[in-house]
Parts: sequence; structure tokens; C-alpha cells
Amino acid sequence: MDSDTPTPWPGDIGPVFLSEEQIQERVAELGAQISRDYAGKDLVVVGVLRGVLFFLADLLRAITIPVTVDFLAISRYGPSQQTQGVVRLTKDLDETVADRHVLFVEDVIDTGLTTHFIMRTVRLRGPASLKACVLLNRARRRIMDVDLAYVGFDVPDDFVVGYGLDFREHYRNLPYIVKFEPDQTTPPAAREE
Repeated sequence: MDSDTPTPWPGDIGPVFLSEEQIQERVAELGAQISRDYAGKDLVVVGVLRGVLFFLADLLRAITIPVTVDFLAISRYGPSQQTQGVVRLTKDLDETVADRHVLFVEDVIDTGLTTHFIMRTVRLRGPASLKACVLLNRARRRIMDVDLAYVGFDVPDDFVVGYGLDFREHYRNLPYIVKFEPDQTTPPAAREE
């Protein structure tokens, strides 16, 4: 094979779950709704690195009002790699959010534990309002109740990759979301909250 020829995606990628067109159509709808709801307000959009990058970039382009953007980074640790481990902040906000309207944007919400932690952390800083927007809501796995103002898609408990979602840092750059069917010898590591 020529070294300039791209390597095809491996066979462990399953069927398309959400097409690029479905995602972009829904992101445009969310952007329009957010633009209406926050018209005339000082809006700070906050995302958690890295998975939200693709969704947040497209969502920001769909929002037609001025916004400020900031990022948090977190890590989970505990007795195992399961999502029930302790969450800690590894990158804090650079923007002051006191008396400003904050929209927290996440790629996927499962248990709700990480979202609850982040919302509580931001709420302590005195924003005028704080709401959450998620691309994929996996409510079946919810442990901690979280109020979601904007939901892209309610999804079942399938392991998916693409559009920012990864398996061991791979597949984030797919422009659509696929069900991931890894080889049985490499079970998916927990990467979502």
C-alpha cells in the first residue's frame, strides 16, 4: 500500500447511529433555540475538554448572538476506571461567571455524576443563571438527577464513537456517530460520565 493512501477505518466500527446530516440539523435547531432564549443576555458557554470540542464548535457557529467561550478539564480517579470514581478539576475557568448567564455544554451525559459536580462547582461562583445542554442524553444510566435545558438526542445504552466521542482517544474525528463494536479482547474503557 502506498504511504500516501489513507488507512481505512478498522472493522470494529459498527453501523451509523446518527448521520452527519441528523447531527447538523439538530445542532442548528439547538443553536436557534439558545439564540432566542439568551437574546440580550451576557452568555458564557462552558465546555469540558476534549469530547465536547466538535459539538461545541458546531453549536457556537449555530448560535447567532454574541457569546463568550471557556473550558474546564476534569479527571476521574478511584479504585477502578469506572465512572463512579472521584472527579477533580484539572483546568479551571478563565472567565469570571459571577452575574453572567452560563450554559454548560457536554457531549454525553450518562450517570450525571460529573455533570452534577461541574454544575455545583460553577453555581458556587454566583452566575445569574446556569443551564445545561447535551448532545447525547443517556438517561437510562442516570444515578444523579440533572436538569437539562437542551437535549440533542435521547439515546439508549449503546457504546458509540465519533463526533468527539472516543475509544482510547480514537475515532473522535468521525463526522457522524457510530455504534462501536470492539473486538471481544479489548472491552471499552469507561470514557464518558
